[in-house]
Amino acid sequence: MDQQSFRRFGHAMVDWVADYMTAVEAMPVSARVEPGEILRALPADPPAGPEPMERIFDDFRKTILPGMTHWQHPGWFAYFPANTSPPSILAEILTAGLGAQCMSWATSPAATELEEAVLGWLGKMLGLAGGFTGVIQDTASTSTLVALLTARERATGFASGRDGMRRPLVVYASEEAHSSVEKAARIAGYGRENLRLVPTDEAYAMIPAALERAVEEDGKRGLEPCCVVGTVGTTSSTAVDPLDAIGDICRARGMWLHVDAAYAGTAALLPEMRWILRGAEKADSLVVNPHKWMLTGFDCSAYFVRDSAALVRTFDVSPEYLRTAADDRVRNYRDWGIALGRRFRALKLWFVIRSYGVEGLRAVVREHLRLAGLFRAWVEEDRRFELMAPSPFGLVVFRLNDGRGEEALDALNRKLLALINATGKVFLTHTTLRGRYAIRLSIGQATTAERHVRLAWEIISKAAADLLPHPG
Repeated sequence: MDQQSFRRFGHAMVDWVADYMTAVEAMPVSARVEPGEILRALPADPPAGPEPMERIFDDFRKTILPGMTHWQHPGWFAYFPANTSPPSILAEILTAGLGAQCMSWATSPAATELEEAVLGWLGKMLGLAGGFTGVIQDTASTSTLVALLTARERATGFASGRDGMRRPLVVYASEEAHSSVEKAARIAGYGRENLRLVPTDEAYAMIPAALERAVEEDGKRGLEPCCVVGTVGTTSSTAVDPLDAIGDICRARGMWLHVDAAYAGTAALLPEMRWILRGAEKADSLVVNPHKWMLTGFDCSAYFVRDSAALVRTFDVSPEYLRTAADDRVRNYRDWGIALGRRFRALKLWFVIRSYGVEGLRAVVREHLRLAGLFRAWVEEDRRFELMAPSPFGLVVFRLNDGRGEEALDALNRKLLALINATGKVFLTHTTLRGRYAIRLSIGQATTAERHVRLAWEIISKAAADLLPHPG
């Protein structure tokens, strides 16, 4: 492609994205295709020669777009948000254009030093205590794996990376912790059998006394307690584990404490929400994902660590061809995580923070919290429904309950969710809490306004009426 064509199609595609951000509300939130439908529409063989960009772009709109689920739709109430924003998109254009591989300071000094600066900003924005140093990973799953690997190395005096695991180490997390904890325990060599899922209280938060008992029992069995993962904002209910008490246990036992605040950590932008990180000063590492609730496009996972020397020692592999004269004076982020190659992720976070300012980002989060409180009140006032968990953030978990048995209630709410999502105007997902089927409505998409939440409630209420034509 020559420069003239690149410029023409670049403008056309930016125009398309700008139009898409406006038009997406009129589209069904989730894709309306059957499994294999998109694959069947694609040629079985690659083209032998070049195809015109007009045709490629047209096929994108006709074939690919109908198979996309629209995470940027204001009716997106599923999972957690995966937001982007115009400043983030513009930064990604520049990142793609630069095409830099930012594995070390020497390969792009500005990328390294901007990452160092912007993570410093973010730590201050979240009210993190001093002593944490930040680095951008791709996802919270990777951040958790990095934490478990570093914890393993510290516990073994860095021998396990050299000799392999020679003794069993144990990881602890609540029974509501994210599935990435189990995956990390398996990949990092602890083993699934050495992951303890600690019971939770009535608010689905880890019970410190239960953690302490589990640690003591493992010690008596000759196992070595190594790492605890505390969660701020669990996936099923956004429960907040008591970090302060958990931190005391970890410090007394010499265990690594990793805090998974991937979704909910963004709420700590608000001074009135800083309570969620009470005790985080006792943590060894913490992760917050700006690509969830901070208007920064995927992927951008902010991993904060207290002992950066242990992190670097865990991951540092420096063959001669990667060494430079500046190494002893700079950060080489290739040694701060798993991947050697690194995208220039800091640029979009920098664009977002500068474009919105701290107060602008706070306003977005406060509005989402207000909308969640509004929806929660509607659920509480309607006798057909019940709340299934506290909702300190943007997630409200509820179900339809007319008094029938639990198995029948599960079936009823499955039908309710299917009716809601069939409208194409909103998209919600489900979970189970204590084995009971529940519906999740997660408010946090960048363009969601009160009218969209009201529409969601109207759809939910009508679907409930269709299933229960004579509410009690």
